[in-house]
Amino acid sequence: MPLHWLVLIVLTLGAVGYIVGRRRAMKSAGGDARFLHSLPAYYGTNVLLVTVVPAILLLIVWLLVQPLVINNQVTGTIPDESIPEGGSLGLVMSDVRRVAEGLDTAIDAGAMSREEAASIRTEVTDVRQRLAEVGVALGSNVRPEVLRAAQQYRSLDATGDLAMTVALLVLALAGFGYGVLRTTKDFRARNVVEKGILALLIGAASIAILTTIGIVLSLIFNTVEFFGLYPAWDFFLGTTWAPSFSGRGGASELGVLPLLWGTLYISIIALLVAVPIGLFAAVYLSEYASPAVRSVAKPLIEILAGIPTIVYGLFALLTVGPLLVDVFGAGGIFGLGWMKGGTAVMTAGLVMGIMLIPFVSSLSDDIINAVPQAMRDGSLGLGATQSETVRQVILPAALPGIVGAVLLAASRAIGETMIVVLGAGAAARLSLNPFEAMTTVTAKIVSQLTGDADFASPEALVAFALGMTLFVITLGLNVLALYIVRKYREQYE
Repeated sequence: MPLHWLVLIVLTLGAVGYIVGRRRAMKSAGGDARFLHSLPAYYGTNVLLVTVVPAILLLIVWLLVQPLVINNQVTGTIPDESIPEGGSLGLVMSDVRRVAEGLDTAIDAGAMSREEAASIRTEVTDVRQRLAEVGVALGSNVRPEVLRAAQQYRSLDATGDLAMTVALLVLALAGFGYGVLRTTKDFRARNVVEKGILALLIGAASIAILTTIGIVLSLIFNTVEFFGLYPAWDFFLGTTWAPSFSGRGGASELGVLPLLWGTLYISIIALLVAVPIGLFAAVYLSEYASPAVRSVAKPLIEILAGIPTIVYGLFALLTVGPLLVDVFGAGGIFGLGWMKGGTAVMTAGLVMGIMLIPFVSSLSDDIINAVPQAMRDGSLGLGATQSETVRQVILPAALPGIVGAVLLAASRAIGETMIVVLGAGAAARLSLNPFEAMTTVTAKIVSQLTGDADFASPEALVAFALGMTLFVITLGLNVLALYIVRKYREQYE
């Protein structure tokens, strides 16, 4: 049964349980709600919760555990000699899953029956030809052992789906019956429902914490595995980034310093663009603009924050880059010859700075508006002009918050990917020339994990070490921003 139909059945059963539970409670009270312990809606909600929540939780756990169990069982049946030289068991399992999905697609499209698929063993050519008829590309090296493993994978997956359907429906029906049977006028439905909803709220609040913990643990484990294959000294102090996927990392140079330099260089240029413009815009909107102008200008500035970063990347690639070449290139307006191509640090930095303007402007505007009006009135009453009040009273009072906003914008710039990929190029180098192509940590994380990479090799595991390095840097910036805001923020009565 398709997953969406299964969820729909459980939700429908829960809705029916709500109606039945409410009616049963009213019936037990003789049709008078005054004799009920709780409001009638609580009795219906109780049946709804005990019907839907356990079934949905079981569904989530089952969907997480089933692929792991099937992978372990199928992996145990693949002989070591079937793993190609230079490959890994993970790549073989990728082929197995791909072939299994191809068989399912062929069955769904009517290219073969389930009986025909079940009889497949070693007819590799015939299978590839049959599946090609329905647009399934199995590749050129489908081996008999991969086909057998794919057939076992499909069988186990179908068995698991059937067992999940039965278990889910049985649990939902059991919850339905349990909720209805204990629905009487004396049942404390309100207490039970409120405790259940509280548990759901706690679980929802815990998802963010558990997700963060899971991300950090996955980074730590894979980073430790990477440093077991590649020296940490060479990674942190190496000045050359030259990964090679031809072997097991022996010919690779994975120094992170060029990537960190490109990341910081582009971020600095972006902040040099975003901070002055964003701060001046915030001062104007909060201190000088009329309410009519502010009501129009502030939303227009914040529209920039809603533009997808891929659009900024295309803007950098197609507009800003060629424009900078026309100005600073050899054949440009000034004939300087500084810029040889559209992809450069300056291109990505300028566009990223434009992207960060609403971020800095909005935060600074809120911080400036938080300065008490009494300070403005006192300064103006002493004879200061409005510009002097802004420079000598408002900005010093708001400075800790503004510094925190700048640091948060810096962490946002460091983590940007699409603008860098399309605007800065892919060259990992240590250079002070802002008109040369460079790359960043995030761009190389994408490139190292793209394609059929062997996740047991240093060239793939280095992405996790890069991610851990970036995580520590951005975490440090966020902690520093919070420290500055909390330590130096003035408290005004």
